Amino acid sequence: MTSDPAIGQAFLDRVRERLPGLRLLVDPLEREAHRRDETAYLVPGLPLAVALPSTTAEVAELVRLAAEHRVPVVARGAGTGLSGGAAGIEGGLTIAFTRMNRILEIDRENLVAVVQPGIVNAILKAAVAEYGLFYPPDPASYEQCTIGGNLGTNAGGLCCVKYGQTRDSVLGLEVVLADGTVLRTGGRNIKDVAGYALTQLFVGSQGTLGLITEATLRLRPAPPPRSTLLAFFGTLEAAGAAVSGMTAAGLGPVTLELMDRVTIAAVDDWHHLGLDREAAAMLMVESDLPGAGATDELDGAQAACQTAGATLVVRAADAAEADWLRQGRRMAYHALERLGVARMEDVGVPRSRIPEVLRAIEAIGERYGVTIGTFGHAGDGNLHPTFVFERDDPTAEATTEAARGDLYRAAIALGGTVTAEHGVGVVRRDYLIEQVGPDAVRVMRAIKAALDPLGILNPGRVLPPA
Repeated sequence: MTSDPAIGQAFLDRVRERLPGLRLLVDPLEREAHRRDETAYLVPGLPLAVALPSTTAEVAELVRLAAEHRVPVVARGAGTGLSGGAAGIEGGLTIAFTRMNRILEIDRENLVAVVQPGIVNAILKAAVAEYGLFYPPDPASYEQCTIGGNLGTNAGGLCCVKYGQTRDSVLGLEVVLADGTVLRTGGRNIKDVAGYALTQLFVGSQGTLGLITEATLRLRPAPPPRSTLLAFFGTLEAAGAAVSGMTAAGLGPVTLELMDRVTIAAVDDWHHLGLDREAAAMLMVESDLPGAGATDELDGAQAACQTAGATLVVRAADAAEADWLRQGRRMAYHALERLGVARMEDVGVPRSRIPEVLRAIEAIGERYGVTIGTFGHAGDGNLHPTFVFERDDPTAEATTEAARGDLYRAAIALGGTVTAEHGVGVVRRDYLIEQVGPDAVRVMRAIKAALDPLGILNPGRVLPPA
């Protein structure tokens, strides 16, 4: 690849010639607007241009021309990512999928939806709900994030403990490869073991193996409104023990979320929910089982919480109150942002080791003298420790770099992962080899080389330098 301005200009001229109807942004302010995602303290490159295609054919031609001119290509959704995976590359082409935002089909008979990558998660949920159906993947940013971005990072969310991550709801894809070839994988079959699992390979690859231009997604019959329970604990260890108790009891709530004392206070200051601000931790447990099944599930969850030493257990009076409490949890990160500059992290551990990772997070906060608000998906061991700094703190970036390294290594030492749903992107790239080992990275590099021999697709993301 090259950063030669003359080659960049030749590339843009060729794009205009081949795709005269394409919306192509070259104004510095418009390029700047597509430079960053939501990752704090990340300074990405400025794209050469931003393309907003409306068809797969346009995407394929853009990629072909980029390969011809050795211009790097970055796929971008709504820019809500937290790993730098869709941030700009200096002199590269950012392809923003916001115009490819249609629902192509809702197939009630086969329980699938066929969509373009720019459709917003919440809009898809609302559309399928009109048919009595449900799309489970549920990131906290579901009202802004796009399905393409969810596919790129294999996004999770509040329902993962029961319904899995985005990958578990994908049946097929249309993907533009690095040479412009349009590949279709999977289809509408629930079971399909023909050949390698290419669909699953592309999900979570953050645009490094191909650009997803269409997805066939698995739907489910809409469950009844959720029943919600909140439990408060005097210690983080007690909350972790309650999670382990629910798992041991065989409970499968749709939601099992955790917030620590810092996060409880931030959320309550903003939304005035009347939460127990003296508690060290809070668990939110939800059931979407019908009728008596939900009562029984929450009874089991309450018993596990009380056995672990819960200081207070309350239940939402109705669906409206349950939604009110759920929205408070969804806004945890934004509540912490109101306190200063927030950098959300994303680690996962086996559920039985949640108490240990919570202790490690506390120790890291004390070691570096930084406020850390921790919340996340306790039901599947995925937590989001969030560093919070004063807005004018000159040491914030350096402290974040050091503290997050300790955090990642603590998660790895507990048999965990440096990212459970946000993706490796740029910020976790150099820790990948510590988690998976050199042999696994060697295999990943071989796959990358086979699918993208010129290295034009999101270079420098996911895989550490050789």
